[in-house]
Amino acid sequence: MLKKVVLPAIFLILAYGFWISPDFKAISAGVAIFLFGMFSLEQGFRSFTGGILEKILRVSTSRLWNSLSFGILSTTIMQSSSLVSVITISFLSAGLITLTAGIGIIFGANLGTTTGAWLVAGFGLKVNISAYAMPMLVFGVILMFQESKAHKGIGYILSGLGFLFLGIHFMKEGFEAFKSTIDLAKFAIAGYPGLFMFTGIGIFATVVMQSSHATLVLIITALAANQITYENALALAIGANIGTTITAIIGAMSANEQGKRLAGAHLIFNTVTGLIAIIFIYQLVNAVDRVSDFVGIRADDFTLKLAVFHTIFNLIGVIVMLPLIRPLVTFLQRLFKEKKPEIDQPKYLTNSALDFPDTTVKVALQETEHIYDNALNIIIHGLGFLKEQVFAEVSLEDIASHQGKVTKLDIDSAYNRGVKGVYSAIIEFISKADFSWKEEQSGELHHLREANQYIVEAIKDVKHLQKNLLFYVNGEIEAMRNAYNQLRVEILTVVRDLNEIRTTDNNDTDILSLDALKIMVKESQQELTSNVSTLIRSGKISPNMGTSLMNDSNYVYDTSMNLIRAAETLFVGSERAITQAARSVSLDEQELQTVATQTQSDKTSPEASQ
Repeated sequence: MLKKVVLPAIFLILAYGFWISPDFKAISAGVAIFLFGMFSLEQGFRSFTGGILEKILRVSTSRLWNSLSFGILSTTIMQSSSLVSVITISFLSAGLITLTAGIGIIFGANLGTTTGAWLVAGFGLKVNISAYAMPMLVFGVILMFQESKAHKGIGYILSGLGFLFLGIHFMKEGFEAFKSTIDLAKFAIAGYPGLFMFTGIGIFATVVMQSSHATLVLIITALAANQITYENALALAIGANIGTTITAIIGAMSANEQGKRLAGAHLIFNTVTGLIAIIFIYQLVNAVDRVSDFVGIRADDFTLKLAVFHTIFNLIGVIVMLPLIRPLVTFLQRLFKEKKPEIDQPKYLTNSALDFPDTTVKVALQETEHIYDNALNIIIHGLGFLKEQVFAEVSLEDIASHQGKVTKLDIDSAYNRGVKGVYSAIIEFISKADFSWKEEQSGELHHLREANQYIVEAIKDVKHLQKNLLFYVNGEIEAMRNAYNQLRVEILTVVRDLNEIRTTDNNDTDILSLDALKIMVKESQQELTSNVSTLIRSGKISPNMGTSLMNDSNYVYDTSMNLIRAAETLFVGSERAITQAARSVSLDEQELQTVATQTQSDKTSPEASQ
């Protein structure tokens, strides 16, 4: 509804401005070209987010000061606090960084964005930057049409810089020419009324353009042409600082609670910083004059003084808010609480995570682990055990043999509550991840899709097993009761062993270590086949019972193997090259059969019995 009203209103205002003044066209075109340059610049830097930027971010956020430094440096280089905010929200939602680290980055980004004002005021207005724009655009466009992702990224960055310079040139020329038509400085308002009014205009302009950089450039070029007063320019800069939070808020709409908390921190920081600047505006103006005198800025060079002001009040905001980060984190965690619906929902999947390859893989992995945990609960309870029993250091055989009547779990209902919705969301999410990747992330998503299928198949296998298992475990035929107890113990032994692999301190678990577990499962199946024949010959079970036991042993085997195959993706080390090499030499089904048969033969050979 808001778009239907605001967008036509903006178009009407622009059309009226174009009609009354040709110079207004130049200014508007300058803003549009500048915004397109910002877009191209962001696209260029996004080309390098397939692993490099993510690794730097993870390493650079181990401490609060590191996070703050990363925010300053990344925003200074990319000249886009919006892009840094979106990346940070995506990484926080994916669990790659902590909320404290995310807030540190946002604080740093606010300081880093002040370098844009310095570049425009100190360089952009004093040099004919349109001369630099043309070569950048030429080389940039050529590189954009290359196949290499790196070349495309550099091309977008060069084109972005070229459009930025060209936009500044058009805005500067437009305001200079505008003076002969209309003198906007006549509408200046002094004192606090003007301060509040122009702060509001700054907020509105930044919300519309979704770029505080564009608003600041517009302010600086208007100030350089004497179209606005210095005092009103300061108020507009404060408004631009507050209005820039709209990008983080929009980015957080598709994020989880962690992303919303970061957007809240961004809004609180910029609002508090803006209020401090408004309340102490005259003291800050005096401080700007003193700093300007100290560094040699002329008394009438108001554009550079605006850059000094922008830096000082953002620095004060960081100094004030930095000691309050812990209380701020606590407040935001209470404000945005995680919801726990009756039917389990995805915890980590967000549209914002799709913006970057590593966050896409990370949240898909976390959500698959979420399904794995829910599936284990279903499998364990479906087999008549409690999770605490399986993961405790007790004998599973003793628990099974001393159990009374085993109650039935409605596996279909449990699957619909805890797995089905999340499973569907994961498949949909992975299907949306269309980055045309020629890199390892696409392979990882393929393995994660397979892991989800293995987990769901394991639940279905237990459902098929459950009918006969409950009948015979609760029955009077001792041989069948013991056999089915052994079957469920075999599955739960695999579950227990996989949990040990998962919780080991060694994060680089070799995928080949799971082959031993596969061999154990295959040997157990072969041993059961041999035991069934013995039980039938001795008359302890009927041939029909033996057939049921053989069929159900296949469900046990499939359940165990599906869980192991899922674990190969979920719980092995994170080194991609090593993992891929290990997959290529892990045992396939035929090799597994050969090894298990040979092992069984060795156990029953005359030499082994001596």
